[in-house]
Amino acid sequence: MTMHIGMVAGEPSGDLLAARVMQGLQQQAPGSLYTGIGGPAMARQGLDAWHSMDALTVFGYVDAFKRLPGLLNTYFNVKKRWLNDKPDVFVGIDAPDFNLRLEHQLKQAGIPTVHFVGPSIWAWRYERIHKIRAAVSHMLVLFPFEEEIYQKEGVPVTYVGHPLAGVIPMQPDKVTARKYLGVDPRARVLAILPGSRSSEINLLAPRFLQAAQILARQDPNLQFLVPMVNIKRRKEFEAILRSYPLPNCRIIDQHSGAATQDPITAQLFAANDARPAAWNVMEAADAVLVASGTATLETSLFKRPMVISYVLSPMMKRLMEWKSGQARPSVPWVGLPNILARDFVVPELLQDDATPAALAEASWKALTDQHYADQVAEGFMLMHETLRRDTPALAAQAILQQAGHA
Repeated sequence: MTMHIGMVAGEPSGDLLAARVMQGLQQQAPGSLYTGIGGPAMARQGLDAWHSMDALTVFGYVDAFKRLPGLLNTYFNVKKRWLNDKPDVFVGIDAPDFNLRLEHQLKQAGIPTVHFVGPSIWAWRYERIHKIRAAVSHMLVLFPFEEEIYQKEGVPVTYVGHPLAGVIPMQPDKVTARKYLGVDPRARVLAILPGSRSSEINLLAPRFLQAAQILARQDPNLQFLVPMVNIKRRKEFEAILRSYPLPNCRIIDQHSGAATQDPITAQLFAANDARPAAWNVMEAADAVLVASGTATLETSLFKRPMVISYVLSPMMKRLMEWKSGQARPSVPWVGLPNILARDFVVPELLQDDATPAALAEASWKALTDQHYADQVAEGFMLMHETLRRDTPALAAQAILQQAGHA
């Protein structure tokens, strides 16, 4: 019997997560039909995409308000189609504002619902647990501490690990990464990651570049690598770089590897070519100055010391406080590595504390204190081992159990 699985992912990261889950499902339930909303990675795994995930990808509250009519049209369209042709199970990947509403409606209609990637209730708006309990038949969570939260609240849950932990190598290869990027193997290198959104680059890049200017004065030979997610973000960053010129600064796009004629080296480079530009930069770097977000987890999986920073505009800060009813998170950390360690393993410099001088001082320690860097790497190795699970298989098993086919 062919299974019908409904799926919705609304961000590039969700598209990649969903595609990995689909790989696990194809192993355990071959020939299944997948319908819904997704991106190119899900399409490659066989999704019949009713809408592109671009329909759901919004950046901030202002963008969401502008796109509300289109979001509502998409919501009512997929809900109607699934209620008319009920899938065996529905899987919502992240995008909680959209997916939890949809899951509630589908669950009421008798369709089992699985939600993959738990909303950060442990940091913001814990009361959302009641909405989750009403909407979700089974939660799939990325981090071990989340499992205990949902078990305590009576929500069926499975810890499936983080897919990135199965893709990023346990032992980073700085030598190959530097060869690929054409970076001197003896150089001291700082990676600068000011975020993937326009608002992040506009708010963080000036501070990061001013901090880097301070570091360049301390070490004129220091190299800076800045990965950019797309050409639009690159142009925005380059405009800011003109105001804060920085010696020895290279912007890294996808496929920015050095040319090579050696067939053995070319084979090694093929793996780097297929990876996000930021991964090659993280692996090549000695330390990373990074915007809070998934990139901090990726940096920890590459075992690099980092300085985490984030700045919200006054309007965004007020909007977040209004929506959440909180002035700050319920936990004392914002960076995922620190949240997982339950400690300030790496520094966090946020809002008014994110001064160029403070960012430079913390980055200098990460670059030059080898004992500290080794301690950080050792802790990140243990973290990596904890997060490394057979995520596709575990997620597929839980989804099929909900569908009654396991």
